[in-house]
Amino acid sequence: MQLARIIGTATATVKHPSLTGSTLHVVQPLQADGRSPDGDPQLAIDMIAAGVGDVVMITSDGRLLRERLKSTTTPARWSTVAIIDNP
Repeated sequence: MQLARIIGTATATVKHPSLTGSTLHVVQPLQADGRSPDGDPQLAIDMIAAGVGDVVMITSDGRLLRERLKSTTTPARWSTVAIIDNP
C-alpha cells in the first residue's frame, strides 16, 4: 500500500470489459512525508468515491481488484482503498 494524491481522471473510449462503469483516476504516488512525489503517475480504479485533490491509500492487491471487478482477466493493477483525512 502507498499514499497517493489524485491529480486527475482518465477517460477511455475503448477499455477492457472488466472496467465498464469504473472511474479511472490518475494518481501521483507520494513518499512517506505525504507531499513529495514518488515515481511516475499511475492509473487507479476508484473503489471509494474519491475526488481530484484527495490523498488516498492505493494498493496493488490483484486479488482484491479481481474480486471487486468480478474478472479474472482484468488488466488493472492499482485501486484506491481509503481516503486520508489529514495528510
